[in-house]
Amino acid sequence: MSGLTRRELAAAAGFSFVAPGDRLNIAGVGVGGMGANYLSNMESENIAVLCDVDDAVAAKTFAKYPDARRYRDFRAMLDKEKNIDAVVVGTPDHTHAAVALAAMQLGKHVYCAKPMTRTIQEARLLARTAADKRVATQMSVQSCASEAACATAEWVRAGAVGKVREVHVWSDRPIWPQAVARPAETVPAPSTLNWDLFLGPAPARPYHPCYHPFAWRGWYDFGTGALGDMGCHTLHVIVRALELGLPAAVSATSSRQVRTARPFRPAVFPETFPDASIVTWEFPGVRVTWFDGGLKPPSPVDLPAAGILFAGDKGLLLSGFTGGPKLLSEAPSFTPPAKTLPRTAGHYQEWIAACKGGKPASCEFGFGAQLTEIALLGSIAVRIGKRLEWDAAAGRFTNNVEANALIAPPYRTGWFRA
Repeated sequence: MSGLTRRELAAAAGFSFVAPGDRLNIAGVGVGGMGANYLSNMESENIAVLCDVDDAVAAKTFAKYPDARRYRDFRAMLDKEKNIDAVVVGTPDHTHAAVALAAMQLGKHVYCAKPMTRTIQEARLLARTAADKRVATQMSVQSCASEAACATAEWVRAGAVGKVREVHVWSDRPIWPQAVARPAETVPAPSTLNWDLFLGPAPARPYHPCYHPFAWRGWYDFGTGALGDMGCHTLHVIVRALELGLPAAVSATSSRQVRTARPFRPAVFPETFPDASIVTWEFPGVRVTWFDGGLKPPSPVDLPAAGILFAGDKGLLLSGFTGGPKLLSEAPSFTPPAKTLPRTAGHYQEWIAACKGGKPASCEFGFGAQLTEIALLGSIAVRIGKRLEWDAAAGRFTNNVEANALIAPPYRTGWFRA
């Protein structure tokens, strides 16, 4: 053992040691879509291994990193590639947890696409595992510690619009099909795709191009809808600005719920999210409302395609993904406060630095799990169509059995090991 390097000794002990001057050995899992973008921002490190279930979708990434070893099954990759330091997860939502958990159990650092997981149970499990294994983590909320996000939080905390009782947040998603029926026809899977590996822990169903690539986001079994896709990108600003925890209740209405003599009729297409929805979370002293599918809150000015509107007793404050805070209504003179929140030197770079012993990244899995849970509570409310009361300490709804079944749904045998 005396001839082993510090990295090899660390790997044998079940955790990853990377000195600040060393390059990370990174493995990408799900590298044909956003995963390719993540890796392109990490090229200061060694992109050592690539894993994807679809050779055609991943072809450009394979060609870009010709020296990287290739796999289709991440489980085989983790079994064989002992010198991986970190894993970048760019797969569809339903396999985030399976890949990230397996990697962290081996002591690997993890960067994961948002939302962190498809279910609330998974989000909590990943946060606990990351803390237990003391690995560096980051969820892909690129604006998490940006100048615009931090300035917005500082302005709100400094009382730019007074006491905030309501926040409205909206997105132009979905930009993929939702409110659709399961296809009746059977289509052969392309020879380049391992469909069983794509399904992973999801229930078995025949391949169809309406699921893969990209269109999986609208299906309950694979994605988390518009809110799951974009909610974390804006919720982090609200949570930090108002120093929120988890909500006590959540409710939703959608384009698919039809009012009848009784409150609502069941969804017409029971396997996909609706075309448009409105979700409201009830936090102590403040209500946060989400709009998607082209819906927006009322406003005295034209609103951008996506953004956040803080409504205080002294006025309105608008914030966007890239633009900083802007006061929309007459208010007493306001001097922007001093910068107190840490800005990121680079979303990807801060995670790389954390992997090498630096401070935790701004959207590490503890914070990422909170954002994901808030978003997924909303996604569950969209599916149920009723006001749901949430006991955060117990991790369950107190007034709806059907909603509780969605917190930790079953998996296909052999695909998820807690």
